Amino acid sequence: MISLTLAEAAQAVGGTLDGADPQASITGAVVHDNRQVEPGGLFVCVVGERVDGHDFAERAVADGAVAVLATRPVGVPAILVDDVVVALGRLARAVVARSTEVRIVGLTGSSGKTSTKDLIAQVLSKHGETVYAAGNANNEIGHPLTALRITPTSRHLVLEMGARHKGDIEYLTGITPPTVGLVLNVGSAHVGEFGSREAIAEAKGEMVEALAPEGVAVLNADDRLVRAMSSRTRARVVLFGESPDAHVRATEVRLDATGRPQFTLSTPAGSAPVQLRLYGEHHVSNALAAAAVAVELGMPVDRVAEALSEAGALSRWRMEVVDRADGLTVVNDAYNANPESMRAALRALATMAGTGPERRRTWAVLGEMRELGEDSLDEHDTIGRLAVRLDITKLVAVGGREAARMELGARNEGSWGEESVLVSDADAAIELLRSQVRPGDVVLVKASRSAGLEKVAEALLADGAAK
Repeated sequence: MISLTLAEAAQAVGGTLDGADPQASITGAVVHDNRQVEPGGLFVCVVGERVDGHDFAERAVADGAVAVLATRPVGVPAILVDDVVVALGRLARAVVARSTEVRIVGLTGSSGKTSTKDLIAQVLSKHGETVYAAGNANNEIGHPLTALRITPTSRHLVLEMGARHKGDIEYLTGITPPTVGLVLNVGSAHVGEFGSREAIAEAKGEMVEALAPEGVAVLNADDRLVRAMSSRTRARVVLFGESPDAHVRATEVRLDATGRPQFTLSTPAGSAPVQLRLYGEHHVSNALAAAAVAVELGMPVDRVAEALSEAGALSRWRMEVVDRADGLTVVNDAYNANPESMRAALRALATMAGTGPERRRTWAVLGEMRELGEDSLDEHDTIGRLAVRLDITKLVAVGGREAARMELGARNEGSWGEESVLVSDADAAIELLRSQVRPGDVVLVKASRSAGLEKVAEALLADGAAK
C-alpha cells in the first residue's frame, strides 16, 4: 500500500471523516473481509447479499484497522461516503496516480483471462516487483482492492478485467489506466447477456480505447473480432498468434506425452525455445500473449522464454492435473466453462490419452455451460459430438436439459450408444465413476462454476492418496 493520511483518503473519495484523526495514516492493506484486517489498514464496509460489512466495523478497528470506509456512522473512526464501492474505486485511482514507476497491464477476453494473467505475473516477476490478484478478482470490488496493494517499489500491476455489461471495462480502466492493454479473444461466454459475439467485442474493445497514444495494444491476430479492435485505439498495436503477420508467434509447436506444449517463441527481438508446464495446446496462445506483453515491457526474449517454461498454474480448478497413487489422473477444470474452453479441454484430454496399445481410457465429466442464450442447446449438442469425434472413452453429462442435449449429441454421433451417459448431479457422477474408473484412466471434470462439479474431482482424489 502507498500510504495516505485519512484526510487525503477522504478527499480522494469525496467523503467526510467521522471520529477519525485526519493525520492518521493508512499504512496496511485495504480489505473488505474483516478476517484479513492488519494493523494500519482500512476496512471497507461492503454490503453483500448475506452480510453487511458495517456489522464488522468495530471488530476491524479492534484488530488494528486505522479506520473504516462506510456509508453511515458505526461508532469507530470512519470515512463516510454515499457508496463504498464507488469510493473504493476512487481510492485506488488516487493511489495508482501517486506511483510514477508502476506500469499497468490490463487484460480481458472471453476465456483464458486468469491463466494468462497468472502467466504474465510470473514472467514479469522476474523483471521487477509485480502485483496481481490470486484467482480472478476482476470486478468493481476485487479490481481496486488489487490495485491498492501496490507499493512505492512496485514496477508492474497486472489486472484481468471482466465484463458482463457494456461499460464495465471502461469503468475498470478508469480506475487503473493501462500502459498495455491485452485482448485475448471474443467467444461465446455471456452471449446470453450481450446478445451476440459482436456485442461482446464492443465491450471488450473498451480495453484498447482506454490506452493513451504512448501505450501498447496487444491483440490476438487469429481472432477477427479482436484484430479489428486495432482501429479503435490510439496506441501502437502488437499482434500475437499463428497468423504470418503476427509480431509474436509460435513455431514448431508440439505436445509431449502428457499434453504439455513445446514451441519456439519468435519475436522481432529474437527467438527462444519454450517448454510449458501447463496442459493443453490452447495455452500456447496464452503464452504468446504473455510473451508479447513482457517483451513490450523490456524483458529480453530468452528471459521471457525461461520464465514461461518455469511458470505453473497458480489458480485452482483450471486444468489442475493430479495423479492418484494408483495411476488415475484427475484433471480438475471445473472453475468455469464456455464452448471455446470446453473444446480446448477436450482436446487436451484426448492428447493425454496417448496413442497405441498403451492408450489410456478417458472420461469427460461435463456439466452445463450457462449464459449462452438461444444457441445454448446447439452448443451443448456440438460439445457432445466433439467428445465422440476425439475418441473420448466416455462422456458423463451432468445436469438437466442442456446436459441431456450434450449426451444426445454424443449418442447420435457415436456408433453403439456406449460413448455417453446422462446423470442428474455431481453425486450421481461420483457414484458412477467410483464403480467404473480404474487405475491408469484420465478423468476430466469441467462445467460452468454454478454447477459445482469440483466436488467430483475432489471425491475422486479423496479416494486415493495423491502422489
